[in-house]
Amino acid sequence: MARDSFLKTAAPLVVLTFLAVYNFPMSKEERAAAGLPDPPVFYRYCSDVRAAGKAPLHHGEPGYMAHLDRDNDGIACESY
Repeated sequence: MARDSFLKTAAPLVVLTFLAVYNFPMSKEERAAAGLPDPPVFYRYCSDVRAAGKAPLHHGEPGYMAHLDRDNDGIACESY
């Protein structure tokens, strides 16, 4: 009986803790304060880069990938 009572009390707390940790991303300031690196940036298409306001991307910048650089000049998602 005591076990059932404990589970009824603890289960909502466990669920809420899980949701708080895994569903709410940390702000950039919180990540910096915790000493965590920025998450990696990945764009599948140049339209995604442009929508994020990051075009053009240069080699070495976050989000630059060879599949976005059609002419292999080190500049991805450039306007022609």
